[in-house]
Amino acid sequence: MRDPEQAPRIHDVAKLAGVSVATVSRVLSNPSIVAERTRLAVEKAVAETGYTVNVMARNLRQQQVGGVLALVPNLANPFFSSILAGIADALREEGLSLLVLDTRRADTGSPTGGIRSYLTRSRADGLIVLDGSLDPALFSQPSCPPVVQACEWIDGLAGPRVLADNAAGARFAVEHLLGLGHRRIMHVTGPSENTLSQSRAAGVAQALAALGLAPVARMEGAFTLASGHAAAAALMAEPERPTAVFCDNDEMAIGLMAGLQARGLRVPDDVSIVGFDNIEMAAYANVPLTTVRQKRAHLGRRAAEMLLAHRAAPKLDEELILPVELVIRQSTAPLQGA
Repeated sequence: MRDPEQAPRIHDVAKLAGVSVATVSRVLSNPSIVAERTRLAVEKAVAETGYTVNVMARNLRQQQVGGVLALVPNLANPFFSSILAGIADALREEGLSLLVLDTRRADTGSPTGGIRSYLTRSRADGLIVLDGSLDPALFSQPSCPPVVQACEWIDGLAGPRVLADNAAGARFAVEHLLGLGHRRIMHVTGPSENTLSQSRAAGVAQALAALGLAPVARMEGAFTLASGHAAAAALMAEPERPTAVFCDNDEMAIGLMAGLQARGLRVPDDVSIVGFDNIEMAAYANVPLTTVRQKRAHLGRRAAEMLLAHRAAPKLDEELILPVELVIRQSTAPLQGA
């Protein structure tokens, strides 16, 4: 007779349900392959005994860690929160945990420690890389688990990736400003070496070329509120002050808006502003921000799903481009006097 103080075991479930231990294991790990009558009997026995799966023991048997590691360039950036939530939701459904590493706070150059020490199968069952600035050589060690790139991507790193349609989003933003009559447009970009910045610059160029217009003025930022705020001074210093600005992300757009308002300019009466990402604060800025929405939670979920599929059947050239859409709010308006 089992000691009532002892935690219920899988053998107790099997005995109560009148099935084998192997059948209980199949119901818990892959219920779709078990007959419904048997599955219901096992589930009833699990509920009555209070049995819970020992996840650590299961992972050890399967030589798994039970977690996926996301590499994020800056956890303080609110942009990543919804992506991580989408990843976590998809992993939770498979009994996996989400681990997160802020790459800006890790020693990426250390040959033995820092970020490199996390990129092994002993630390994670898979990697979702959200930082396009990392060295592709970091992922070349034989012990590196399967990798999926999401949102940003690394030149020279082969493998599946899930991206928003960045070029189309930038094109939508500039087409919107052109449609409002603006021609003196400034583009506040992210870091020039960043793949997001490059693809969004291509979208800006497409919108201008379609109307036979010359390239617009550009200023390089850093995807931060501070760099957007600093861009206000550069805009004011232009010989012909721009009447509209497209920023490569919402944080820079909101920072720019604050910087211009501090200098006495009105948004959108004097300057129209468009951002990219549709982070939560965009709708609640001092002037609600027109921006490009990418469905970040969906992007995170698809990245996790791709990683899970990739572990079973690798497809190194798989790429998924997700659509984006323009959200028009109060930060843009027709050119005054046009």
